[in-house]
Amino acid sequence: MHRANLERVVRAVRLAGSLTQAEIARTTGLSAATVSNIVRELKDGGTVEVTPTSAGGRRARSVSLSGDAGIVVGVDFGHTHLRVAVGNLAHQVLAEESEPLDVDASSTQGLDRAEQLVKRLIEATGVDPSKVAGVGLGVPGPIDVESGTLGSTSILPGWTGTRPAEELRGRLGVPVHVDNDANLGALGEMVWGSGRGVRDLAYIKVASGVGAGLVISGKIYRGPGGTAGEIGHITLDEAGPVCRCGNRGCLETFTAARYVLPLLQPSHGTDLTMEGVVRLARDGDPGCRRVIADVGRHIGSGVANLCNLLNPSRVVLGGDLAEAGELVLGPIRESVGRYAIPSAARQLSVLPGALGGRAEVLGALALALSEMGDSALLDGTATGSLTAAAPAFT
Repeated sequence: MHRANLERVVRAVRLAGSLTQAEIARTTGLSAATVSNIVRELKDGGTVEVTPTSAGGRRARSVSLSGDAGIVVGVDFGHTHLRVAVGNLAHQVLAEESEPLDVDASSTQGLDRAEQLVKRLIEATGVDPSKVAGVGLGVPGPIDVESGTLGSTSILPGWTGTRPAEELRGRLGVPVHVDNDANLGALGEMVWGSGRGVRDLAYIKVASGVGAGLVISGKIYRGPGGTAGEIGHITLDEAGPVCRCGNRGCLETFTAARYVLPLLQPSHGTDLTMEGVVRLARDGDPGCRRVIADVGRHIGSGVANLCNLLNPSRVVLGGDLAEAGELVLGPIRESVGRYAIPSAARQLSVLPGALGGRAEVLGALALALSEMGDSALLDGTATGSLTAAAPAFT
């Protein structure tokens, strides 16, 4: 029982980053006296650090995992980039770097570059490679929950049918956990950003495609096949443009960059990007403002469907479009108010993501943190088999 209580406290702190002792008691259901004794024992053993803080105007003690207890790595493959971050178990990012990635690169080339960047950043932190407890990996496509296979995607077509977690695990010699980028964006915002403190939310990412990460009762909902959250393929107009999925009039065909940018090319040129559209709209360009407002209204229609089905309390908008602020959020709320049932619409808040382009890589760190075990931490090692695999990082 004592060992189980130790692991409960360590898990609560690991997932939250830091908690006061009162928060640990509420999270674990343990008594305040039990928590106090366990924290003292963990502190004496070097597993946690305790620092003075305040809560509700009163003095308190904040508990976090020791900075040298281990590290995790986040890897995010995007439409045009590879981003890697290294963090410790106290939720502190120690190193982070992004570099361009050819969208048509094969999985072998992409994973080779990820391996190189991971090793370089770990070396830059000066942390012993044997302290790596795990890696979170994000890819822009559906992942089969059972097999870990990447499904069909037009964003990284050279990756279809691969098992990216298994292949990166073979390169690095440590546990690797994979999920799609929208789910990781939701996880990142839930742990560090606009979703903090919310147990039911949807993270909407609009880029070259449109996807949603769904959080239900505090956990990512993936569905039995791993394809939950494909909001981009809700049908808005069955006589509309043909979507890459083969259907007509999907939400994606009215909102994704590949469909939206051609609307502005006759007046703004062919080098325009969504980031540029947002910048011009904020500067007052009427064409860009109109397009962003239209996109917002279409997204709002999809969000209204989510409200009617799942009744989330918050929607967080990610990707470049979130930088448009109220230019896009206002039309989203307008459509939600029109198409969602009133009780669901009243309870919903629509916010921009707080993490910007870092949401997915931070979500990958959070994934690695959530999947690692607590028993090894209490035994003084980040993971049982990692020491033997350490040479893979040298």
